Amino acid sequence: MTRYVSLVVTACLSAVAGLAFQRVFGFGPVAPVAAVAAAVPTVLCALLSGPRKEKRPWPLWISLVLTVAAWTGTVAVTVLRPALGDGTFPQAVREGVLGSWKSILTTLLPAPAKPEFLVLVNVLVWLAAFASAEIALRTRLRALPAVPPLGAWAVALLLGVDGPGSNLPLAAATVVLIAVMVLVRADGPGAGPAWRPLLSGLPVAAVLGALALVAGPVVPVSADPYDPREQVQAPPPQQRDSVSPLDRVGGWLLSPDQVMFTVTSKRDEIERLAVLDTFDGVTWTSAARFVPTGSRVPEGPKPRKEHEVVQRVTLGALPGVYVPAPDRPRQVDGLGVVVDPASGALAAAKPPASGQTYTVESEVPEWSADDLAGAGVADDAEARADRRLPWGPGATRPPVQLAEFRKFAEAATQGAVSPIQKAAMLAEYLKRYAKYDVTAPPGHSYRQLDYFLGEGRRGTPEHFATAYALLARTLGLPSRVVVGFDGGNRAGETVQYRSGDVMVWPEIKFAGLGWIRFNPLPDSARRSKSNDSVAAGETEKKLEQAQKNAASQTRGSGPGKTPQKTPPKPAAAHDAPTPWWVYASIAAAALVVAYLMAVLLAPALRRRRRRTGPPGDRITGAWHQALDHLADVGLSTARTLTAHEVAGFGAAEVGEDARGHLGPLADLVNRSRFAASGPDPRAADRAWHHTDQLGRLVTARAGRLRRLRRRLHPRSLRDPRASGRRAG
Repeated sequence: MTRYVSLVVTACLSAVAGLAFQRVFGFGPVAPVAAVAAAVPTVLCALLSGPRKEKRPWPLWISLVLTVAAWTGTVAVTVLRPALGDGTFPQAVREGVLGSWKSILTTLLPAPAKPEFLVLVNVLVWLAAFASAEIALRTRLRALPAVPPLGAWAVALLLGVDGPGSNLPLAAATVVLIAVMVLVRADGPGAGPAWRPLLSGLPVAAVLGALALVAGPVVPVSADPYDPREQVQAPPPQQRDSVSPLDRVGGWLLSPDQVMFTVTSKRDEIERLAVLDTFDGVTWTSAARFVPTGSRVPEGPKPRKEHEVVQRVTLGALPGVYVPAPDRPRQVDGLGVVVDPASGALAAAKPPASGQTYTVESEVPEWSADDLAGAGVADDAEARADRRLPWGPGATRPPVQLAEFRKFAEAATQGAVSPIQKAAMLAEYLKRYAKYDVTAPPGHSYRQLDYFLGEGRRGTPEHFATAYALLARTLGLPSRVVVGFDGGNRAGETVQYRSGDVMVWPEIKFAGLGWIRFNPLPDSARRSKSNDSVAAGETEKKLEQAQKNAASQTRGSGPGKTPQKTPPKPAAAHDAPTPWWVYASIAAAALVVAYLMAVLLAPALRRRRRRTGPPGDRITGAWHQALDHLADVGLSTARTLTAHEVAGFGAAEVGEDARGHLGPLADLVNRSRFAASGPDPRAADRAWHHTDQLGRLVTARAGRLRRLRRRLHPRSLRDPRASGRRAG
């Protein structure tokens, strides 16, 4: 019966290892796959092992062949059947087992629950359950059956780095199950009824699992976990759309009544479409590395305040593959998308059709004047790249316009004493400098922007945003251009965005804040829209007011005047020190774990030491081991008696079956001590045989729980030979 209890534990261990993939796919897709893959091979191994009365289980090769056949049928029906329409079964298995790991490592987690991905979980859990069950049935090693599930655990941990959720409860459950397995298999088959090891093992296992669960969150781990994604080459940048949305702005504004998409939401937000961060002197493009994702979008810089928005978007005449969402989206459902982890921009994995509907959840940051005050320019690798001023395609020297652009920007920001003031003053200057005109010829190269700033002074959002981004770079500010939609026509909770609601705005990156939106468009740009358009949202109004406040602080500055400096931003408070009770709890838990390991390992190490050495020492060690067994039934004064007196009293305490082992063992001890010739190795082997059999009888007589309580006592750490007298 004990071996079948062991099989239940191995199946649970394998299932828990499979559930650890929840950080990769989520609990919903993984749970049925892990349950089936853990249960079927375990039941198959139990059936092939045969009843206890048979000589031995079937040969391993037969079990292996049958489990491969069972796996093939099970995975074909439960996992890969939905994917067979696109290829053959061998092809699906090959792609799922051999190639899915790389696809998972290049996908933002949680990964989509595709059959060709889930087959990897199925095969790992199946192999772990099969190997664990066979080890449990064919060996008497206590903890070895836990090794295969731990191997599946290792794969789940590697693939799930940076995934949502936590595996801490599953880790605690694994500790409990391993402890139960060790205690159940402690004395091997035939040690007694199966309920006895469970009764004695579950309390200890529960304590270990509780310690693992409580200590896990407070363990001071400062290093980042190894992320295999850093070793896997991500997909190269792809041109998601043959035509940039920026190039479509002019045409959309001239035909303003096309319905691009509709949004169902209670709150008005600016809808972001495409992020363009690379300028080559002629056009703005995106250097985003779009990667697949199941639904999640990585977080951006965390503001002091943000609000959650849930929108249901229905696409209309919007061309291309970019899909709108507020900044910053966190999760997308209903549409397969690829995501740029740096900017959070979304693109459809396949060109969407008109009428396609999806739901997007976003965490929209709310920046205040206090957040912007004293903000410094970002200086990371991305920011340095977004300050570059290219010469242009094929150019061998800088364009002559760059010097004029720099003079223009310096004049517009004269008197500014901080980067945020420069950015805000530049936006306010452009609002007053040029006029909004949807009929202005499109384009944003050096030559066209030079005409816009020098002679035309009339333009669309494309001209204002790209001119601002270029001028900001001449001031050393990292900039980019974003295309999106603002306004729209609201009817109840539904907002309809038309082509005339298109908007282009620049963004500047600040240290600790991330990308901040600026609006260089004249106020007439909003008044030119239809009367039923939605006014700017509350978040947008607060941001613009904070920027105006920053710009107005130096408006009175000029030649001969001392600029009014922005008061420095209060230094961020240091993180509160870790409370003393956290360290005290960790120390107490460490002491408890160390004590448990000591009292549980000391008898095992003592037993191993006693079994080594010359035959005489081994016989003496067997006798002392027998005295330890007898102490569990209350014969604590056995060390003051002769060997045969011990045998008599021990038989009375344990039972007559013990006399058949204690008597021969006493004879061997006396001959070893007093015979003229020393004992041979076979005598030592017989002595330990009698001692092992005595231990099993004592366990059946005293109970495993009583022996465990005695082992947990501090005196179990003391070697009795150090203080007790020898029996003779």
